[in-house]
Amino acid sequence: MNMNRRQLSTALFLAGIAASPILPAAAQATGPVEGKDFSRVETPQPPSAPAGKVEVLEFFSYACPHCSSFEPTLESWAKQLPADVSLRRVPVPFLMNADNFMKTYYALEALGAVQAVQLKIFRAIHVERQRLDTGENIAAFVGKNGVDAAKFLDAFKSFSVATAVSRAKKMVADYKVESVPTLVVAGRWMTSPSQAGSSERALAVVDQLVQRTRGK
Repeated sequence: MNMNRRQLSTALFLAGIAASPILPAAAQATGPVEGKDFSRVETPQPPSAPAGKVEVLEFFSYACPHCSSFEPTLESWAKQLPADVSLRRVPVPFLMNADNFMKTYYALEALGAVQAVQLKIFRAIHVERQRLDTGENIAAFVGKNGVDAAKFLDAFKSFSVATAVSRAKKMVADYKVESVPTLVVAGRWMTSPSQAGSSERALAVVDQLVQRTRGK
């Protein structure tokens, strides 16, 4: 499933929509089909990964229950990435509390703490129903989970994080991302659990698109 800009109202978010279940991976005898399993990016973008690496982007929001559902599968996949593939997350400027959640991600990235608390933040919002609605509330939460709260808040309010948020907003506009989670491979192809049929299938499609990129 994916969630777009209009589907998550404030009332529904505060009520805590349950994350949709992950469907079983579809057995596919053939490779992914364009227009069915993935789409071409309307205006291909130059990847920012170093030369020789294939960049995979995940557009996401902490406010999105489907991103929360997808995260464990994504993290397992990311642990097995080959050396020539890089995963880059991009928080989106839509859905609930977008600016604070974008700053949260980039502050954690600046502190090297994304892996330590990414799943915990999703759980706090979508399972425990915690209101992580301000920088201070979020700092207190990450402080209880092994991140220096003062350093987090400094990063949260920093110019470098504000710059990263601006870049992310431009990327969302350039790629015309309207729903999350969305995956982009090499700036050219786009897929999602909703389009591919399941979280596992979406990542299998990504793997095959990575192979296609290597062959070019």
